[in-house]
Amino acid sequence: MTADDRVAGMATPQIRLATDADVSSLAGLRAEWESEKRPVETEGFESEFRSWFSIESPRRLFWIASADGVDVGMVNLMLFDRMPSPGSPSGGWGYLGNMYVSRRCRNRGIGRLLAGALLAEADSLGLERVVLNPTKRAIPFYVRNGFRGAHELLLRTHSSSRADTEVMTSG
Repeated sequence: MTADDRVAGMATPQIRLATDADVSSLAGLRAEWESEKRPVETEGFESEFRSWFSIESPRRLFWIASADGVDVGMVNLMLFDRMPSPGSPSGGWGYLGNMYVSRRCRNRGIGRLLAGALLAEADSLGLERVVLNPTKRAIPFYVRNGFRGAHELLLRTHSSSRADTEVMTSG
């Protein structure tokens, strides 16, 4: 039974910290998310995802939302440790990534619960900040969950570095 089949009478969603046993569910949610944007070929994807998870899991925490025993959402927090300075302990920060809730389970508070679990953990770890790169559509959601604009951050993308070079060399 899929998430779509169970939405109508959905019980209160449950949020749990994901473990190695949840890799299939995480891979399935990731494939579902991508299939909303474009046709996807999933053969071999779970194996690829499992390899990625084994590399990433030491520095990421993953949460899964489930309703009526069906996994319907996910999010992860990538952890970064700052270099310590003399007289000042190292600190840390996090990157919120891959927030996804199954299409037919949206607008039921599942994203809020996932964000709440992630932010509670960030607070308990003493992270100085949590950053993310939301879509324009998702910005109001994150603002409602305590995020604000971060004008002090700079961004360099691979494509912008080429464009900058072209501008500098063409003049």
